[in-house]
Amino acid sequence: MDFKFIDLFAGIGGMRIAFQRVGGECVFSSEWDRFSQQTYKENFGEMPSGDITQIDAKDIPDFDVLIAGFPCQPFSSIGKREGFEHPTQGTLFFDVVRILE
Repeated sequence: MDFKFIDLFAGIGGMRIAFQRVGGECVFSSEWDRFSQQTYKENFGEMPSGDITQIDAKDIPDFDVLIAGFPCQPFSSIGKREGFEHPTQGTLFFDVVRILE
């Protein structure tokens, strides 16, 4: 293992695969969608934690790299472009900052 990483908004684990292939070890994952969680568990043998907004940063193991495929819909040019004003998905960026701090 060259580095430890956490996988937020993990989906089914595509980004995890890439980071593992370059020597990373995933020490924590989070995904709220139950179908994605089930697929992630099938792919990696572990169930990701749920909604990142409900997880205390102190419960996340030490890591070197944070990967986050957070929802882009509020920021997309084909969406409503609500950005940070979107009441749920737009604010997830701030959870990334909270964890990094």
